[in-house]
Amino acid sequence: MKIDDFREYCIAKPKTTEELPFDNNTLVFKVMGKMFASTSLKSWEEGDHSVNLKCDPKKSEMLRNKYPDDVQPGYHMNKKHWNTVNIDLTELSEKYVRYLIDHSYELVVSKLPKAKRIEVQKQLKDQ
Repeated sequence: MKIDDFREYCIAKPKTTEELPFDNNTLVFKVMGKMFASTSLKSWEEGDHSVNLKCDPKKSEMLRNKYPDDVQPGYHMNKKHWNTVNIDLTELSEKYVRYLIDHSYELVVSKLPKAKRIEVQKQLKDQ
């Protein structure tokens, strides 16, 4: 997966914004103001193609055990709830990376206040 593919996949999700809230390097994707994905643009340029994705803690543990080279505790993130996923290594298919992005997005949406959650879900149905 290339960074343009990652970006396009994330930004296509309903109510998603793309921001550089911390600096000109850290690209962040948010749904209704809540972060579900981030990556370092500088790292991509240097060949490190990894992204931070939110994950259910039990699923995080399973992924880290099953794919130790591809999934690590979230870099600069809460290690219980975030993973850093190397998305260009061979063990994870692009389809599976998209599934992990979906999981992150859906997890964040599920924690939104009810009115915002309904707004996102309505737009999902309209797609």
